Amino acid sequence: MYIGELARLTGATPKALRHYEALGLLGEVRRAGAYRRYSQQDLAQVTLIRQAQALGFRLAELLPILAGIDTDWAALGRHIAAKRSQLQEEIARLQALDARLLAIDGEIKDCLQRA
Repeated sequence: MYIGELARLTGATPKALRHYEALGLLGEVRRAGAYRRYSQQDLAQVTLIRQAQALGFRLAELLPILAGIDTDWAALGRHIAAKRSQLQEEIARLQALDARLLAIDGEIKDCLQRA
């Protein structure tokens, strides 16, 4: 498939696909003259990249895991565990912030009822 079809199937722009290739995330992309020819494996790789980005991974984090011929699934699992840990910490921070805001809101309502 050509770049336009891969872009349509993955939701990535052609510019992003060329960027992934330049970074080495897609390995060696075949050419038919001046045109890039992508395989089903490239489709799966771009889908994985897009999913990882949607989950908050930066391309710099993905490079050592996804660049090359084979995906380092163990490293990806470790990165996912670390990302989940960061997310849980952020959830706890936000819940504490929400509790403080709720307490302040209650104090304001008490003041308004006394006035």
